[in-house]
Amino acid sequence: MSEAIASSWPVLVGVEEENDAARAVVRHAARQAELHGNPLHLLHVLEGAPPGGARDEDSGRTSAEAQGAAVVERLAAWAHSEFPNVAVTAQTVPGRAAEELLARSAEAATLVLGHRGTGGFARLPLGSVSWQVATHAACPVVVVRPGETAERPEARVVVGVDINDVSEEAVDTAFAEAALRGARLEMVHANLHLSEMPVGPGMAAPNFEALDDAARQILNAEAAQRAERYPGVEVLTRVERVRPSTILTESSRQASLLVVGSHGRTGLRRLMLGSVSAEALHTAACPVMVVPTVDDNRIGEA
Repeated sequence: MSEAIASSWPVLVGVEEENDAARAVVRHAARQAELHGNPLHLLHVLEGAPPGGARDEDSGRTSAEAQGAAVVERLAAWAHSEFPNVAVTAQTVPGRAAEELLARSAEAATLVLGHRGTGGFARLPLGSVSWQVATHAACPVVVVRPGETAERPEARVVVGVDINDVSEEAVDTAFAEAALRGARLEMVHANLHLSEMPVGPGMAAPNFEALDDAARQILNAEAAQRAERYPGVEVLTRVERVRPSTILTESSRQASLLVVGSHGRTGLRRLMLGSVSAEALHTAACPVMVVPTVDDNRIGEA
């Protein structure tokens, strides 16, 4: 995929209703589009709209279509006024929200949604739309939780790294997002397995210090691989002996963005999102970007 094609693809944001939370989601999407030089496209899906119905003679729309169009057009006008340098378009379509968003993710730069009840698709739980989209989308998906996001976040991007299966795509994306934001990048890893604890007489505890040092070496090596491409990005590595979701939640506080990789390089991502990434979607205190692995990326790409 060329950079020209990527920059012409929109940042796609799913919206349902017009309120402060929805504007927070659209604001994040517009900011993402501005940073990357992408257009912004607002999509309103008429979930469960009855077929047919009387149509207005002038607009040709049903009342449901007209109401949906009014919502998305007002949000589009607001986004354009807030981000005048971003090209903004809006569309209302009938169908199922998850299906429509997934179909369009193949030609979207990023897909942005609200957490349940925050203006993305308010009547549907995270597992119904945001969950399906984050698990199956062909592009990175950002889930925004406006009520939990700092109004003035720090210039800091966090990426969770599994040293046993490093998501190169997630780390690359985190570096790129930090560079565009002029932000510090925090690479975090946590690992706590009960199998590492002694359970019987004569059994010695593992050398946790050595394990932590080995993890830091891997994080430092990943950072060094990208130092030439991103010379202006300050990198901080952090290794903790806690649950991975705990370090992600703690690190997300006051952060601009948390980046995680989708789970599995052998098709498992089609069935479930990794438990750590899934928990981060529910507990993070900043927007969470889920980055698909290359094996699950757009069909036909090398």
